[in-house]
Amino acid sequence: MEKTIEDPPTSAVLLDRCHFSQVIFNSVEKFYVPGGDITCYYTFAEHFIPRRKDWIGIFRVGWKTTREYYTFMWVALPSDINNKSAKQQEVQFKAYYLPKDDEYYQFCYVDQDGVVRGASIPFQFRPESEEDILVVTTKGKVEEIEQHNEELCKENQELKDSCASLQKQNSSMQAELQRKQEELETLQSINKKLEQKVKEQKTCWETELLQLKEHNLKVSSENEKMGIRVDQLQAQLSTQEKEMEKLVQGDQDKAEQLEHLKNENDQLFLSLTEQREQQKKLQQIVEDMKQKETSAAKKQQELMDENFDLSRRLSENKIICDVLQRERERMERENDLLKKENSRLLSYMGLDFDSLPCQVPTSDQGGAGQNPGLVYGNPYSGIQESSAPSLLSIKKCFTCKSDFADEICDHTLEQQQMQTPCLNCPICDKTFPAREKQIFEDHVFCHSL
Repeated sequence: MEKTIEDPPTSAVLLDRCHFSQVIFNSVEKFYVPGGDITCYYTFAEHFIPRRKDWIGIFRVGWKTTREYYTFMWVALPSDINNKSAKQQEVQFKAYYLPKDDEYYQFCYVDQDGVVRGASIPFQFRPESEEDILVVTTKGKVEEIEQHNEELCKENQELKDSCASLQKQNSSMQAELQRKQEELETLQSINKKLEQKVKEQKTCWETELLQLKEHNLKVSSENEKMGIRVDQLQAQLSTQEKEMEKLVQGDQDKAEQLEHLKNENDQLFLSLTEQREQQKKLQQIVEDMKQKETSAAKKQQELMDENFDLSRRLSENKIICDVLQRERERMERENDLLKKENSRLLSYMGLDFDSLPCQVPTSDQGGAGQNPGLVYGNPYSGIQESSAPSLLSIKKCFTCKSDFADEICDHTLEQQQMQTPCLNCPICDKTFPAREKQIFEDHVFCHSL
């Protein structure tokens, strides 16, 4: 058994006087290996409050009093004692002070009054073995342990029930005590206030009595003075009656003036009413003007937005126009270059550009029909025709009865052009004749800007 400087508080209290449900031991092993420290884990019940001299001891199973402990350790108080939430505590037993035999032991929590507040399940101190160890004990001891466990369970349940009832009674008694204390404090405060009021009232009455005596003395002296004053007042009353007659006459005159002022007031009130009506009409006119002004402002804003939109569209159209103008100038320059090239080629071939028709005639028997890859036909055929003008015969149109030197009459050429397919814009479906291909391309190009 461990020897310490200060022995723990113990008592000779028997098992039926202990309360095992207030401290619960957790994670208790069935056996512990000798030669090593062991840690005991435990948790306090909700309403249990630990104290400084509480301790946990290791007892051999079958103990009768708390003095039969083998070794013990002082309990460390938790940091927050008033915290009702259950938090696991622990205490460590050194291997030097632990039992060396293989008997059954258990942890017991003992408070500073020597009363057991909790006990763990039994355990042993024995080494680990790979094979199961058969514990041999007498049947009577087993029955005694089982009976002891049943008694502990019954006592635990009874203690829980009694603790719950006592807690309810305690809470109700505390509430009743609190209510009684509040009533007592209220009555004491009321009693003090009443005593204070009685003292104040008594002092007030004494003061009033003295004041009344002084007042009586003053009244008696004033009565004498009032007798003299009455004579003086009677003389003044006769004088005031004369003055009253004069005031009554003046009052009648003032009453007539007041009637005249009332009539003037009525007339002013009528004129004021008319002015208010006119003011209301003016306010209505002002509101109408404000509404018109608001609508005019909205319309002005719409016109400004429309004007801005038109300006933007005009600027876009100007840009498109400039682009088209530049494209047109480019096309004109290209056309001039082509004309110069044609004139040069014709002059090279010995032909006059002004004497040639605008289109090169197409004939099934001509050189162009033989070589469709040439845009302007065979250049050498023109030289042959210019050298032999007698080959061109003058023909007469059967429809318009007009003479033509080419193979196709102008009338027939117009009909062919009318029969040719038209060019349709893929964006706006606008139609262009086939001969206006350049205009059609410029139109489609404008859509892409």
